Amino acid sequence: MPDSLKKLIESLKYLPGVGDKTAQRYAFSILDMPKEQFDFFLDNVSNIQEKIHLCPICNNLTENDLCSICSDSLRNKETLCVVEDVKSLFLFESLGIFHGVYHVLKGLISPLDGVNPEDIELDKLIERVEKENFKEIILAFKPSVEGETTALYIKKILGDKNIVISRIASGVPIGADMEYMDSMTLERALLDRKNLE
Repeated sequence: MPDSLKKLIESLKYLPGVGDKTAQRYAFSILDMPKEQFDFFLDNVSNIQEKIHLCPICNNLTENDLCSICSDSLRNKETLCVVEDVKSLFLFESLGIFHGVYHVLKGLISPLDGVNPEDIELDKLIERVEKENFKEIILAFKPSVEGETTALYIKKILGDKNIVISRIASGVPIGADMEYMDSMTLERALLDRKNLE
């Protein structure tokens, strides 16, 4: 096998869930692409890290100064949905039922793994809440020890504000990753959210 093909296979294994066989299949597919399709593929892969950055307001991905959600004047700016990562934001957006704005954390608090509130940039969320006029904050984290810890920490910090703090309802199984939830489960969980006591 040519070295360049071996290197391509090795580099494809950096992708999550891609083992030897899948990497080989992808490599041969890339090799068999028509020139125009290959150039398009290569251009998109090589430019993605240069073009995309985090929105300075909410940490969503964008190619512009602000993301499409923060710059949308039709969004409900009084309801904020806090999620653990951009993938979760994309999942909720794909449902098409939430019309507020988002704030993306950089993960969840996990003292056992050495992840503290400052590591997930909670200070940026707090600063935003103090500047903007939110009436409700929805905490949309996976039901896990880390999700619960993060939700309770945020509730403690923002509890003295005149803002309703709610959590997405159960329906999302304990220990499950948001990424693998079906749309009906996510929609039910979002619609049946409850206030944190």
